[in-house]
Amino acid sequence: MAEFVTAVTTCGTLEAAQALATAAIAQHLAACCQISGPLQSIYRWQGIIETATEWQAAFKTTRAALPALQELVLSRHPYDTPEFLVWEISSGSEKYLTWLRGEVVDSG
Repeated sequence: MAEFVTAVTTCGTLEAAQALATAAIAQHLAACCQISGPLQSIYRWQGIIETATEWQAAFKTTRAALPALQELVLSRHPYDTPEFLVWEISSGSEKYLTWLRGEVVDSG
């Protein structure tokens, strides 16, 4: 199992994504959060095909801190059913991963 992960969510406003990112960084639950957008999402919600403009927040963190990060994101997210997906980071530059490890407080 990988030590490092990227956790992703989307928000309906840039400000909401920035608020989640700031809270996660302030609490040392992620070393970095990159916000991309605007992007267009097309999805089915309650039986209706919807189109929305969203911003994607990608948090770089450790697997140990992931449960606390997920709790923070889901508890503060403005959506009823927010996306929270996780990808393992299989490798990276040692200097970057050392920095990432040092910025995140392990909650596990």
